[in-house]
This record gives sequence, structure tokens and C-alpha cells, in this order.
Amino acid sequence: MSAELSDLYRSLSTVADGHELTQPESLRRFADRRARARVVGSTLAVALLVGGVAVGGRLAYPADGSAPLPPPADSPDPAPTGATARPSPTPTPASTPPASTPPAATPSRSTPSGTPAAPQPPTSIPDRAFFVLAASNRTGMESQGAGPALPTLCGTRLASDSAMVQRRGRYLAYKLPETPKGNVPDGSYRHTITIYRAGRADDALRELRTAVRDCPDQKLPDDSRTWRQRLLASGEYGDESVLFEMRAPVPDGMGEPGTDEVRLVRAVRIGDVVTVLWEQGWEHTAADRVQVDADSRRAVAAIENWLD
Repeated sequence: MSAELSDLYRSLSTVADGHELTQPESLRRFADRRARARVVGSTLAVALLVGGVAVGGRLAYPADGSAPLPPPADSPDPAPTGATARPSPTPTPASTPPASTPPAATPSRSTPSGTPAAPQPPTSIPDRAFFVLAASNRTGMESQGAGPALPTLCGTRLASDSAMVQRRGRYLAYKLPETPKGNVPDGSYRHTITIYRAGRADDALRELRTAVRDCPDQKLPDDSRTWRQRLLASGEYGDESVLFEMRAPVPDGMGEPGTDEVRLVRAVRIGDVVTVLWEQGWEHTAADRVQVDADSRRAVAAIENWLD
């Protein structure tokens, strides 16, 4: 054995002799304490785990068995893992979409009660508003011109004339179908059409009825005869109508003695329009009721077609 190795062993024994070895009882007690500490630590860890599960269960499911409560509405969503959450961009005034503009209101033609409003009357009268005679009644004699719409009735002026919007009139002559060609006409009309302001046309017909009743007879200018007026049953024409006759003896030497000259006047209202067919005869002839009725229907039809 070398001198260096002998010196090394000698130094080791010297160090060991300076320390007292631990007794076997002390070593056993130390080992028992470590074992008990390990058991207590494991038991505590298990208790904490069980308690956490129980608490979590109570949070997820209420004790009364009802459905689990949802998270608060204003709870922020968890940030995604592995990525940095970026705040939502705040729109600038330029990028904010403009508020929607409500559609423009469509003018309603209904009254506040919900009923449809009455249509407004026309403002002008076209040529097509005037009727055309049947081919068998035409004479080709027609003219436009000013003139009264109604005969004089004891000088009465209708107040409804102030509500006129427009009036147009014409004169036309007719013949009966059996009258030979080349003979003079059998009669003539003063035909007028009047537009009234809304709701005033019925005033015109009411005033006309009153004027006829209030003038049962009269003398006309430049005529020595006495004319008698009376209302007749008009029949169904338009919305309403008025028919009256004017009757006077035929002048001496102008016709059969004892016969009468008869004029017929019919006014028909269609909405706010009134048409008047005033049969004026031809050389003291008497009006033919059948012909006047037929031409009245033609006059109403022409106006209805115009207004439609």
C-alpha cells in the first residue's frame, strides 16, 4: 500500500471518531414521524378534492333541482388562449350607418273616420261631354253659343249659380225618324253642362223644384200668352233629376186651334255636374216626350263616360 493511501484512511477515521452515531430508537421515531406526515398530507389533499367537487356541483345545479343558472348577461367571454385579445374597433361617425329614414307618407284619400273621401269635381268641360244624336234624328244643325241654361221662372235667380265652376252650352235641331228628309226640324234643344263646387249640385236641383212650384203661371216678354209650369215625374236619370213642362196655347194662325205649345225641361245631376236639356221646339211645335227621354239618356251616358 502506498504512503498516500495510508494517509487518506487515517484522516477519514479521525473525522468519524469526532461524530457520535445516531441511536437506532431515534432513527425509528424519525421514520415514523415522516410516515405520519405523508399520510396526513394525502388525506388533506383528498378532502380538498372532494370538497371542490361538491362545491362545483352546487354551483352548477341549485339545491332545488331546477335548471342551472346562466352566467350573468354582462360577463365577458374568456379571452382565447394562445392569442392576444384585441379590443373591438369603435366605429367613427363617418363609418356609422345613417339611421333609416321612414318612407314618405302617401296622401290618403280617406276621411279621419276611415270612409273614402268624395272625389273632387272636374274643372273643365270637354267637347266629348256633349251627347250625339242618333243617326235617324240628325239634321246637321248645331251651333255653340251663349244663352241661358233654363227658361225664365217668374224672374227667379238660383242662388246655386254662385257655386258654378264652369258652364258650356250649345243649340241643336233634331227631327223625328218618320219625318221625310228635307222637311224642317221637328224640334230643337238648348243643351248645357254645368260643373258645381263639391256638394253644391244638389242645391241647384232643389232650388229648381222650388222655383217651378213657386211659378205656376207667368207671361213672358214679347208674348201675350200665359204660360203654365208644373213638375212631372222625371224617371231615373243620373243621381237625381227634375222634369217640368211649360204649356201655352198655340198662337192664332200658327197651328191647330185649341192645341197647346209644349216645352219640356229636364235637369239631371251626375255627381257635381248638372246637364239640362231644354226642348225649345221649332215654329211652335210640341215637344215629343219619347224623344226627349231618349236624348236625356244619351246626355247622361256621355257625361258618365267623360267622368269615368
